[in-house]
Amino acid sequence: MVGHGKSLRALWTFASRPVTATIVHGIAIWVWHIPVLFEAALEHGVLHYAQHASFLGTGLLFWWALLPRRRQQQAYGSAVMHLFFTSLHTGLLGVLLLLSPKLWYPENAAGAAVWNLSPIEDQQLAGLVMWVPAGLIYGGAALLLAGLWITTSGTRKIAHAPWPI
Repeated sequence: MVGHGKSLRALWTFASRPVTATIVHGIAIWVWHIPVLFEAALEHGVLHYAQHASFLGTGLLFWWALLPRRRQQQAYGSAVMHLFFTSLHTGLLGVLLLLSPKLWYPENAAGAAVWNLSPIEDQQLAGLVMWVPAGLIYGGAALLLAGLWITTSGTRKIAHAPWPI
């Protein structure tokens, strides 16, 4: 039983590293947007739940890994970088959906009429939302963390300076 706890702790330590969490979250986003998988999730409830559980789970892991922690000032810069790269790849996916002349998810088209949209307009709107508002959230979080990084960088105690005064 003791070994099991150590294994789980080691797995959590690895999974909650910012690099790992960023990669796993990115994979979940891109894999579930592959048309055949996206449409399979629409057709099969279990896959649909798995899709959303993976979005939620990897999203929570991603944000948890980037949370500022005491005595980890160097993590601010890393978090800003991970937010930047995540906004780039999710923004790219949004732009691809927005600019694509082809409908990616025909099974999803039925709901567009409810909003008085054509299926391609629905896809374009989804891509726009994925690109702009989501990008603003990543960007806003990155700016907040960059501000904290700058603020805390000036509060180091001189006694810990690596050079003589």
